[in-house]
Amino acid sequence: MNKVFASAAEAIHDLTDGATLLVGGFGLSGNPECLIRAVHEKGVRDLNLVSNNAGTDGRGLGVLLEARQVRTMTGSYVGENKEFERQFLSGELEVELCPQGTLAERLRAAGAGIPAFYTATGVGTVRADGRETREFDGRTYLLERALHGDFGLVKAWKGDTHGNLVFRMTARNFNPLIAKAARITIAEVEELVPAGELSPDEIHLPGIYVQRIIQGSDYQKWIEQRTVRPREAN
Repeated sequence: MNKVFASAAEAIHDLTDGATLLVGGFGLSGNPECLIRAVHEKGVRDLNLVSNNAGTDGRGLGVLLEARQVRTMTGSYVGENKEFERQFLSGELEVELCPQGTLAERLRAAGAGIPAFYTATGVGTVRADGRETREFDGRTYLLERALHGDFGLVKAWKGDTHGNLVFRMTARNFNPLIAKAARITIAEVEELVPAGELSPDEIHLPGIYVQRIIQGSDYQKWIEQRTVRPREAN
């Protein structure tokens, strides 16, 4: 039951070129920074990335984009990464933009064993081009497929040696969905505790969804955009 690996590099030892990699995080909150750095240092290429967003230049998944390690990107918000924009417009990067709620449901469906579902979101837009639609009770719905991954990289505030995880605030948005949708889920945590130390009532994600876990380090609490009010004149 002990799922602890000594380092991020050891935890991703079997990640190979061309893998489909699901990565947690919402903006720069809840990014598995240590695991992303390990993927970068391992040098794997042609990755198929799935994440709510693409990080920013030089931070989060932006590290992998700048190193040209990504072949395709599926996400819902990519506006903070100029390198992403450049690769997309130049045709270097294949991109699938997916409505945020649809992306979340595609991941949830994968974790629940549901192969596909119908949603009204995207009907009448380019999202529906070439996709199956069906009418229910007089309204048109679009068929969306579940979104699975070979590996899922997630970040939690606290975890135990059995892989039970506790998230903090915004980091809870996509990380639990990613963990359930991947064949192999690797978690990094800010605090790793012995099994049994976490109260069952505080666990957000049971360890059954986590195959490997590491103690993270050297975290920076990045802010994507700092917005402040102008100083008032005295």
